[in-house]
Amino acid sequence: MRRFDFSAPDFPAAFKAFLDERRGSPADVDAAAHEVLEAVRLRGIEAVLDYARRFDKVELTAETIRVTADEIEQGWAETPADVREAIAFAAARIRAYHGRQRPADQAWTDEAGVALGWRWTPLEAVGVYVPGGRAAYPSTVLMNAVPAQVAGVDRIAMVTPPGKLQPAVLAAAKEAGVTEIWRVGGAQAVAALAYGAGPIQPVDKIVGPGNAYVTAAKRRLYGVVGIDALAGPSEIVVVADGANNPDWIAADLLSQAEHDPAAQSILITDDAAFAARVEQAVAERLKTLATGEDAAASWRDHGAVIIAPLDHSPALVDAIAPEHVEFALDEPERLADRVRHAGAIFLGRVTPEAIGDYVAGSNHVLPTSRAARFQSGLSIYDFIKRTSIVKCDTASFGILGPHTVALARAEGLPAHALSAAVRLPSSG
Repeated sequence: MRRFDFSAPDFPAAFKAFLDERRGSPADVDAAAHEVLEAVRLRGIEAVLDYARRFDKVELTAETIRVTADEIEQGWAETPADVREAIAFAAARIRAYHGRQRPADQAWTDEAGVALGWRWTPLEAVGVYVPGGRAAYPSTVLMNAVPAQVAGVDRIAMVTPPGKLQPAVLAAAKEAGVTEIWRVGGAQAVAALAYGAGPIQPVDKIVGPGNAYVTAAKRRLYGVVGIDALAGPSEIVVVADGANNPDWIAADLLSQAEHDPAAQSILITDDAAFAARVEQAVAERLKTLATGEDAAASWRDHGAVIIAPLDHSPALVDAIAPEHVEFALDEPERLADRVRHAGAIFLGRVTPEAIGDYVAGSNHVLPTSRAARFQSGLSIYDFIKRTSIVKCDTASFGILGPHTVALARAEGLPAHALSAAVRLPSSG
């Protein structure tokens, strides 16, 4: 864990170097992902099954690779009642939140008499990647599939690594209305969704987080299919004054550190004594935390404490452009309203980021690795597209046509000019 003093002369350079440490991905990961993509593109389901044998130690066939309806129902039945209730509660809030994002079609006639507008239509088919291992979370299913469902996507195909599927993951799929689930993970799953592989039909867009190989595959396949984002390790910044309970703030920092040894948790405070108490609370929590090994590595290698006047915190947050930021203050809006770059903002002392991960209703699929500078979190807009509508009558075309001809000729595109010119009355 690094400590930074905002007043130190070397702070800007030292802090920038600290942030830059987590950028980039190894070239060998990209090369391995490329190899898998090419194999699936050329050999289809045969390659997918070979990788299941090689990487997952599972023997599958084109018939057994799909999770059956009975298995989904069994997963629902095996999920504890309180977890099923929480899944339904979260799904309802996610539906409500994302339903409010639905944009309206527009149509009007302008002063030239041209009918203009746009309409929104859902994507036909979307693939949802749900990780296995340390990231086998039912919330991932809900956050990716429910907005697609709200948007009206016709087909939602979920992929997840083979092996024992967690009942809660299957219960979340049932709650989200996902009936198509395939036992395939890694770069080969992304390839199967993009190119198609035997019974797995191709999709138009792939969403959902994954490991470095999944991210590398999505990067390479952008253009073949749409993608949501290139997910990196989790991040949180907590802006807190000395009036907070240090144990609460420690828990908030660890809530992201436990995701991955590469995750990043940063505390910004104006109270050095409070910072020391938070550091001690983190150390104490790590002794008993079940995910302590990963959390400790994250805090040790990527964590930071910045002692700075709180009035400077919005600028620091913007420099970090984090996935999540908490303002644990009495009047959080005073500072939070000045933040431009953040995936999600949590306001006040009793709004931990974990609420956003599960039941707030907002989406927890958020930009990482400073992508919040130019990107938003997952939303209904990831599952719909806008089509422009234009209609001219003879009179309005008479106004637009001559300008079209002039611009087309200026660009050296005679056929463009001709297609307009032949419709003008003066063309004879």
